[in-house]
Amino acid sequence: MKFLLVYSHPNPGSFNKAIAQTLTSSLQEAGHEVCIRDLYDMGFDPVLKGHELEGFKEKKYPEDIKVEQEHVRWADILVFISPVWWGSFTALLRGYMDRVFSLNFAYTADNKGLLTDKKVYTINTIGAPEHVYEDSGMFKAMDLTLDLGIFQFCGITVLGHKYYSFVVACSDDERKMMLEDVKTIAKEPH
Repeated sequence: MKFLLVYSHPNPGSFNKAIAQTLTSSLQEAGHEVCIRDLYDMGFDPVLKGHELEGFKEKKYPEDIKVEQEHVRWADILVFISPVWWGSFTALLRGYMDRVFSLNFAYTADNKGLLTDKKVYTINTIGAPEHVYEDSGMFKAMDLTLDLGIFQFCGITVLGHKYYSFVVACSDDERKMMLEDVKTIAKEPH
């Protein structure tokens, strides 16, 4: 299978980077093809411009967006790796969604999803303990806004959404266990 990993974290030494590297090597070892789009490394422009929005109506996309859309077309499974900041993806990844998952590429004006042949995993890290997000309903809110509001709206089948909590304060052993869990994605039926 072909996996597109869209990674968004500004620190190349982050735990999110370790997740991306672990998943990449696990997928490749399992015989899958992997393409990584490191949004910070690429200098991806997340700002949707007015003229772009108008162009989407006629399937006129800027060149940088055409490149990203070709990567999405190529992939069988999309994987988004990002910390949770302010209850959602990083601003850069959110801008990627705004620009790449655009009208007439990912959905129609009458709200029909166009990416029905795609599947998705989302992997998010969180600085707070798990119970904070569970008790406040934030996990449910993110599942609704990200999984339902973006992916399922675009016709994408959600395979899983993994949250790794308290990553800023957990032990190295706990992080190793999280990375072992990441490896399971490569072994799951897709």
